[in-house]
Amino acid sequence: MDDERYTGIALRHAQSTLAEEVRQALTASKKRLPCKYFYDPEGNALFEQISELPEYYLTRTETAILKRDAASIIGHCPLDLALVELGSGSSTKIRYLIDSCLARQQELTYYAVDISPAGLENGTRQLLHDYPRLCVVGVAAEFEDGLGYLATDASSPRLVAFLGSTIGNFAEDEIAGFFTMLRRHLRPIDRLLLGVDLIKDPAVLEAAYDDAQGVTAQFNLNILVRLNRELSANFDPATFRHRAVWNHERSRIEMHLVSLRDQCVRIADLDLDVDLRQGETIHTENCHKYSRSGMEWLLTRHGFQVLGRFTDPQDQFCLFLTS
Repeated sequence: MDDERYTGIALRHAQSTLAEEVRQALTASKKRLPCKYFYDPEGNALFEQISELPEYYLTRTETAILKRDAASIIGHCPLDLALVELGSGSSTKIRYLIDSCLARQQELTYYAVDISPAGLENGTRQLLHDYPRLCVVGVAAEFEDGLGYLATDASSPRLVAFLGSTIGNFAEDEIAGFFTMLRRHLRPIDRLLLGVDLIKDPAVLEAAYDDAQGVTAQFNLNILVRLNRELSANFDPATFRHRAVWNHERSRIEMHLVSLRDQCVRIADLDLDVDLRQGETIHTENCHKYSRSGMEWLLTRHGFQVLGRFTDPQDQFCLFLTS
């Protein structure tokens, strides 16, 4: 990006990481694919469409909370703040926090951490145009590597925003590792803002991940198109069906791709053949849902102090501000 207020940092080698993780995931006893690989340019565009769907309440509900409460959230943070967003995507919701920061300080640095270098530039270009007092550092990295880089780069107090209920993508054992990693990288002067989707009627949840227009189905199937393009695979998306189901015991929505017939898929770049039986699934995403008390217990257990809770009138979604 040709802008002196933008700095791009690349800490990950996308192609080698993709190949290694896909091999591991598709040779497991229960086949899966990491959900972070949904977000190629087409996946990003499809997710933007999903965010506008009537069934998908998450984005508009969290956005409404930020619009209403951003000033209060920033008011609970130290002065001369820097903003960090993990999984920045289109950098849309962060605008409310940027506005509140710039209302009380002369300039602001925003660190956008995402695995897609192209997505970082696209997501932040309009921000630089709209905010002359903003500097952006785009960090193409996994979350831990990005926070590790910031530990050496940013001296100002930081508000680390982890929005969109992305925390729900972590398995039960992974969330402990994630919170431990955050504790290692955050200082007492830093703050964490965590977006959490709350438990609700399973019919509402399933509709949010299996919309009537089929956009979420396209989004799920697009991961196969990406593997065809980037790893020379020969998946036929027409031979798979999107499925989203509520797992009550584990309090999560599960997304799968169901094989509609017996088939063998060749992934040439991995020299790998993947056999699938009719009805067998590739598990592509988990979206865990929490009660407010359950998430607060997890945060406290891992050493965080909850400073504020911000929710919507229907109690569908909650933003936790912690130190």
